[in-house]
Amino acid sequence: MKKKLNIPKFKNEDEEREFWANLDVSKYFEPEDFEKVSYPNLKPTSRPVSIRIPVYMLNRVKERANETNIPYQSLIKEYIRKGVAAK
Repeated sequence: MKKKLNIPKFKNEDEEREFWANLDVSKYFEPEDFEKVSYPNLKPTSRPVSIRIPVYMLNRVKERANETNIPYQSLIKEYIRKGVAAK
């Protein structure tokens, strides 16, 4: 640690937000001061999207989802995940 960080009392959230936005933590901390943290129960934020696909393709996805007993939207997400992960 380089020098002690004095955190003031804030009047409101805007004042606190301004303080943290303009703070250069490199003046106060060394990289070794930080610890790795894991949040295993966090779920990624999701956002609805709308896409147009042919009806026959949607029906085929629904059939495969039914065969594997999973919701078809979950199957679509799995297909997208695999496609994004492919090199």
